[in-house]
Amino acid sequence: MGGDYYDFLDLGRERLGLVIGDIAGKGIAAALLMANLQANMRSQCAIALDQPERFLQSVNQLFFENTIDSAYATLFFGEYDDRARRLRYANCGHLSGLLLRSDSTLERLASTGTVLGLFKEWDCSIGECGLGAGDTLVLYTDGITESLNAGGEEFGESGLIAALRRGGGGSSAALVGSIVDEVQRFGPHEQHDDITLIVARCC
Repeated sequence: MGGDYYDFLDLGRERLGLVIGDIAGKGIAAALLMANLQANMRSQCAIALDQPERFLQSVNQLFFENTIDSAYATLFFGEYDDRARRLRYANCGHLSGLLLRSDSTLERLASTGTVLGLFKEWDCSIGECGLGAGDTLVLYTDGITESLNAGGEEFGESGLIAALRRGGGGSSAALVGSIVDEVQRFGPHEQHDDITLIVARCC
């Protein structure tokens, strides 16, 4: 049992919510907090379409009120509009999303706000970017980048980017598989953290 969280939310009007998060801590306690966060996200997602800032403020308030003072989560929330080919996103203290463009340029979708659950008064900004055919979005937790090899070296963001570029020609499912395979070959001993990865490609 662990504290990583990922989800896909049907927001209506050809819009899809992409969510990935990481709860502070490990084990059963983290898993329970993850379930709490998922329930908050799903109960409030009706307002995400038109008011993403208010949606996340509401999620933060519920998480803050229903957990212990030290509980918090990093979270990346993206809302993809298929008609407009647009991604609006909030990165709440999470690892930067990676956007590999079809021309092989790379963009990082960095933090737009702080973590969820630590502060009663909380706000974030919303980033926005257009997506074109062949662009690939990768969201992940630190179980990917902090995987260690026998020498104590981390796979790191650079290792993830290299794996993304090497496997970039296949389907999203194939790319997930190839990245996870590379992480596991890099650190073949027992994994000490959850590996969670979302890959979404614009057609």
